[in-house]
Parts: sequence; structure tokens; C-alpha cells
Amino acid sequence: MKNTDHTSAFKQKALHWANQFDVCCLLDSNQYPDVYSAYDFILAVDVQAEIQCNSGNAFEELKAFHEANKQWLFGFFSYDLKNEIEDLVSYNTDHLNFPELYFFIPKYLIAVKNGMAEVLIGDDAVLNEIIDFKIEESESTGHLNIERRLSKTAYLNKVEKLKEHIIRGDIYEVNFCQEFFAENAKINPVGTFGLLNDISPTPFAGFLKVNEHYILSATPERFLAKRGSKLISQPIKGTARRSADSKEDEQIKIQLRNDVKEQSENVMIVDLVRHDLTKSAVKGSVKVEELFGIYSFPQVHQMISTITCELDPAIHFIDAIKNAFPMGSMTGAPKVKAMELIEQYEETKRGVYSGSFGCISPDGNFDFNVVIRSILYHSANQHLSFQVGGAITYHSDAEKEYEECMLKASAILKVLNAE
Repeated sequence: MKNTDHTSAFKQKALHWANQFDVCCLLDSNQYPDVYSAYDFILAVDVQAEIQCNSGNAFEELKAFHEANKQWLFGFFSYDLKNEIEDLVSYNTDHLNFPELYFFIPKYLIAVKNGMAEVLIGDDAVLNEIIDFKIEESESTGHLNIERRLSKTAYLNKVEKLKEHIIRGDIYEVNFCQEFFAENAKINPVGTFGLLNDISPTPFAGFLKVNEHYILSATPERFLAKRGSKLISQPIKGTARRSADSKEDEQIKIQLRNDVKEQSENVMIVDLVRHDLTKSAVKGSVKVEELFGIYSFPQVHQMISTITCELDPAIHFIDAIKNAFPMGSMTGAPKVKAMELIEQYEETKRGVYSGSFGCISPDGNFDFNVVIRSILYHSANQHLSFQVGGAITYHSDAEKEYEECMLKASAILKVLNAE
């Protein structure tokens, strides 16, 4: 164990050091208070063993991998694992080609809590190696030509068509997303993540590198966590801008808290998550611990609810993840029909976007985020992508939904010098 008085400087050095390896994962709470968070940040580096697979039998393969290796696992679930869980397909364009499931056992695992660094896997000497590591100056990200997969007009038209499905009774709510992308994109992934994390620090931020694939995430949303026998899910539905004027900012928070449309969107997803957790819960244990909580982040205020349950001892924790996946906040309700319409109206395969990444501990505890407010990058084909979206309901105003998308995109556009 070593005291790291300057946690942010140590974290920066540690990530640059980790990026020398083909595979690494940083999970960063940015020191947000969270009763369910075990560490301020945790860094997994290099590979002892790994599993990679696509839809078909992915969750069972992961279960077998964990049972054979009851060690720390880090990795991700792609949104398109929906096709394994339900009778669904993914046929939209994919320029990133992430595997649909990837997990690894690290050779080195470093955790920091309250300024103290601890090596959980590997030799303690690695801490001195990180402290002595010299960060080489690398090229910063130049101006990128960020394009939109959908024009504003096309987006507005699709929102109106989705509202027709709502009027017909096909769905109550759907999460509809649009892609921003850049081709021939040359970025410094570690530097870009550092900028994103500075501009938009969030409690479930992370950096994940798997060979040429990168996830640079400033997500504020927890998909699912397990602590002992307790499962915790914290869906986000409800967004409002920040103001530099403190009085106006407080008024915006109050307006968000009392906004009937935002509350209706949130409660629909709360009901969906409650239903998903029921599949894995001890009967009668599902409860809403917090409804319509308002949390503030640098760019936005968010409405977040917390749903918990006791895991049925007969249910494997990986099945509990499968039973709740994908996160209801990124689909809509009813869930299966919403996912069918998402595939029909969106232009890009979601892949890791709106999926999840995180870690599983040796004792079966886990914590997974929702991949939103995130840059996805393929360094070999130099394709960069990020998506933003929002909940479409009967009361949605297409123009306002578009504005909300642009608000959610603002931090990433700023980081990429595209504003």
C-alpha cells in the first residue's frame, strides 16, 4: 500500500503506463459520494486470461469462465447481446466491430481509496514503476470532421413516426439515438479521455482498451451493481441544462424535479427495471429506494431513481445481469417492441453504446455502468463514433428532443474540438 497524495496526478501516470499494454481498464468514480462504491478508482492492466464471444451462448460462456477462474474480471457487454436474450436481430451498419462480449483477468490490479493505492493483483513494485513513469508528449487530437448520421430533418421525421407507434399503442416510450462520427480520425485516446474526464467528471467514468478498440466514457449512469445479496439499479431519465448563474441553476433543478413529462418518462423506466429485477429477486424484495432524485453534473442535471432487490440464492449473478440487460433506460417500454423499433428507425448498430462495462470481483460482487456520453474508437481503421439520444413519449416535442441530444453531445464535441 502506498500513499498517493496527488491522486489525480497518480491516476494520469497510471493510465499512461497502462496504455503501453494491449488491454487495460480504468473505472473512475471521480470521488463522487456513493454508498455502493468500493474504490475511488480501480485500474486493471494486461491479460492473464480472456474471453471473447458474440451472441448465441455468451452469458453461459462468461458464467463458465468465471466459475473456472474465480478472480477479478473486467470487460463489457454489447447492447446487441439483446439478440441472445430475446428473438431480435441487429442489421444496421457497424464501423467499429467490437466483440459483443469481452472480459479479461488482469495481470496487474491497482485500487485507490482515500489517497491510498493498493496492488490487488501483481507485485507492489508496480506502484514505484507508475510513480517513476515518464509521460511522453504525444500529438493532441486535431480538428476532426464530425458528421451526423442523421440530418436534423430526418431526426425530427423519425421522432414523429415513433410517436405514431405510441399513439397506436405499440409502445409507451422508446429511447431513440443518433450517431455522430468521424472517419480518418487520429486521436490520442488517453489524452482525449483525460480532457473528457476533466470537462465532464462523472461517477461511472471509465477507459477501456482492448487492442485497437477503445471506450472513453463519461457516463453518469449505473446499470446494475451487486453488493452481497443486494442488487442495485439506477436508471436515468430526465435531463436539464446547467446555468452559470447559481440562482437560475437552482431554479432549473426545481423545474426538472417537478416536470410532469420527465417524471412520467422516469417512472415508466422504473417500472420496467422493477420488472427486470423481479426475474432475479427474492419474492417481495424489489423496492424503489429513491424516486426522481436530482443529481448535478458539470453539463446537466439528471433525474435518477434507485431500485434494489435481494438476489434469489437460486439465481446465478450472471443470470441476474442477463435478466436486466440491456438497461431499460436505453430501450423503452414494452422492452422487446421498443428494441424492435430502435433497430428499425436508428441508422447505426449500437454495439457497445448503451451496453455496459465494469468489473466482477472474485466473490461475485460487481458494478456495471451504462455506456452513454462515451467516445468509441477503432484505432486501426481510424473510425470514431459517439451516440446521443433520449426518451420519446406521447408528450415529446421533436424539436426539444433534438436540443436535448445536442446538450448531451456538447462535452464530447468540445473535447474533440468540434464545437
